[in-house]
Amino acid sequence: QVKLVESGGGSVQPGGSLKLSCVVAGYSDIYNSNCIGWFRQAPGEEREGVAHISTGSGATFYSDSRQGRFTISQDNAKLTVYLQMSDLNPDDTGVYTCAANLGVAGCPRIWDPRQPDYWGQGTQVTVSS
Repeated sequence: QVKLVESGGGSVQPGGSLKLSCVVAGYSDIYNSNCIGWFRQAPGEEREGVAHISTGSGATFYSDSRQGRFTISQDNAKLTVYLQMSDLNPDDTGVYTCAANLGVAGCPRIWDPRQPDYWGQGTQVTVSS
């Protein structure tokens, strides 16, 4: 059974950094191409895409507001995807949830929240002074 296990959330002051991790547990086809990424949801807001990566090609995609501040990366041997978040601001506050489509040719440029097949439990990120 595939399970996405996240870690790394927490509280930070504006301008600070956090790194999130997402481990794809229970999945053995590590050389398959997958689409794995992160969505964010704040109270009263819709879930929005933050960043995602095609693990086969290494192609990365970011929301406009995170481009240049966030970096998504992968470790295929560990079946882990990382989200390095820098220069955080209060608008980045929310629950960050890892999502995945496994065994796919790649990621769409814009990943609709209705498309992922697998979801993690979410991790809280709070940016405040």
